[in-house]
Order: sequence, then structure tokens, then C-alpha cells
Amino acid sequence: MDSKARILIATDNATDGNLVRRLLSDEFENVTVSALPERHVADFERCKPAVLILAFNSLEKAERYYLGLYRLSSVVHALPHRTLILCNQDDLRNVYDLCKKEHFDDYVLFWPMIHDTPRLPMAVIHALRQMSDGASGAPAARELAAQARRIAELELVINEYATRGEQHIKVASDSLQQAKNDINSAFLGLPQRMAEGGMIEIRDAKGLGHEIDRFRKEEIGNRFESLTNAVEPLHLWIDSLDETFAPQMEAVRDLQVMAEKVKPLVLVVDDDELQREVLRHLFAEIKADLVFAASGAEALRVMQRRCPDLVLMDVNLPDMNGIDTTRRLRAVERGKEIPVIMMTGYSQKDIVVESLKVGAAAFVVKPFDKKVLLGKVNELLQR
Repeated sequence: MDSKARILIATDNATDGNLVRRLLSDEFENVTVSALPERHVADFERCKPAVLILAFNSLEKAERYYLGLYRLSSVVHALPHRTLILCNQDDLRNVYDLCKKEHFDDYVLFWPMIHDTPRLPMAVIHALRQMSDGASGAPAARELAAQARRIAELELVINEYATRGEQHIKVASDSLQQAKNDINSAFLGLPQRMAEGGMIEIRDAKGLGHEIDRFRKEEIGNRFESLTNAVEPLHLWIDSLDETFAPQMEAVRDLQVMAEKVKPLVLVVDDDELQREVLRHLFAEIKADLVFAASGAEALRVMQRRCPDLVLMDVNLPDMNGIDTTRRLRAVERGKEIPVIMMTGYSQKDIVVESLKVGAAAFVVKPFDKKVLLGKVNELLQR
């Protein structure tokens, strides 16, 4: 555990904030209280906390603070952090549901008073451990699965190249044999044609024929035989490929089977519940896990905790629009390569142009054409 990790307590009551800070002071050295609403965003950007504690006395205030942070801050979506919410008994069930949906990371039953005082620092310790695990550099299961799918293509590539090489060798062998036959044919009748055509005066036709035959066999024939022998090991090499790589190819096939068990993750960003149900139904045909976000801020929060393989982004969202959300997503290292399909009920040229400018990979218009949508989704997931 890093006792010097930055911890920010966000609240609208300085007394409550200082109480929380005292409870953490024995374990942590770098704890800051942000109690002035007009300074909330600036305090977050200055502190850049690893753990953010929402010490508001109601869930509504905590949600309003965190949503405003995502709307107004230029760094929150790119800063890895864990969010711990202090709640009261009345909000407990709703807070539990929000943490389950990954809107927040954890909660502590704190108001009107905390009975288990070590519970708060322990929750912070757990949050820091999660941060440490997430920063370890170990690849996620989906990243390994994606690489496994690419490796599985190796067998096809090797077979393709082996087949192509075999074809080239056959063409070369056939060409050598044809050249040998043509030269043999030319030399066989040469003495007779020379004599009959009067090209030269031949006094010993039999001797000339013998000399030409010797030249054909020893000088030319031997060279062609050497070339043919040189090509033969290539035939043997091609034939041995399957046997040589059999264990590796078997491992690749096993890896492919394991990779297929890890479904791609698709993030759907749309505030329309009906549209989410439509997409849920359409995606039943695709082996993919879906996670939903109803706003741009919520989508960016999801992106901090999970790394989707594809994002379907509605242009019209209740907070920031889909284009601005995509721009912020692209500003984060892990979001630069994630393909985004923009969704809208309109097809104005300016929306298409702006979507492409921020890095959208495709564009679909509502109501969805099932074949077109799934075709684009499959294409982008297989890249």
C-alpha cells in the first residue's frame, strides 16, 4: 500500500470533510479536502487523486458532483482513479446498485455516524490495491484473446505460402523439363539438317552427330540434371512442413478454441431505453457481451474500468453529445484504437463530417438496417 497516494475528499461541508480526513490521517499522508463547490473541478485537476471520496450527505449530491466533474473537467476521463462513496441508510440500496453497475467503485455506510471506523481506511486500501493491480501492465483476457485470434491465422498463412511455393516449384520444374526436351529435339536432327541445307560441308556426318550427341548429354543434359536435383529438396521441404509444425499448429488451434470463449465487449452509449432494447435484441445473433451507458459522462466512467472492443455511440446524448464524448475517449491512451460506430436519427453531412474528424470508424442511421449494422459490427470486431 502507498501511504503517500493522493486522496481527495469531495464534500459541500468542510466539517464533514475534515472528519473524514482525520479518520484517514493515521494511514495516509496526502489527503486533501475540497469543500467549495466553485473549486471542485479545479481541486480535482490540481490534486489528481488515486482515490476520490464522495463525502456528501445524500446520494443526489454525490451524483451531481461526479456528473459535473465529467462534464467540466478536461482530465477526469483520462485519470485512473477509484471512487468511494459515503452513504446513509436510506440510500444504501441505490448506492449498492450503482456500484454494481460500476458507476462507483465502492461504498461505506457512514451517515449519520460511522460505527466501524476502520472500515473507511480499509476501503481506501482496497481501492489502492485495485489501482496497483490495474497498473501492473498484465494484459487483460480480451487482449490475450484478440492476440490468440491473430496467431490462429498463422496456420492459414503458412498453408497458403506452402501451396504457393509448391506451385512455383512445379512451374520451375516443368519449365526446366520443357527446355530440356526442346534442346534435345533441336540437337537430334541438327547434323542431318545441316547436311541437307548446305549450311556447311560435312565430310564425316557420323562423327559430327556423335560429337553433338555427346555435347547434348554431357554439357547440356548434365546441367539440366543438376538444376532438377537442386529443386528436389524444395519438394521434400514443402512435404515436411505439416509434420514439422504439427505440435505448434495443434497448440495454435487449442489457443483459438480458448480465445473463442472470451466474448468481445461492446459498449452501447444511448439514453433511449427502447433503442437499447432494440440493440440488445439485434446483438443476440453476435457472440458479444454488451454494457450500456445512458450519457457521455457515464460512458467515460465505464471506459475507466473496462476496455471495450467496440463502441456504439449515439450522437444526441443528454449531457455532452456523442461527438464530444468520442473526442474525449480518443484523448485517452486506451481509447485511441477502439473503433466507434456513430448512431443518429439524422444523416446530415455536417454530423458525418464531424464524426469522421473525431475518429469514428463507421456511421449508422436509425432506424437500424439489421444487415448493415451487424455487417459493420462484425467487420470492426474482426480487425
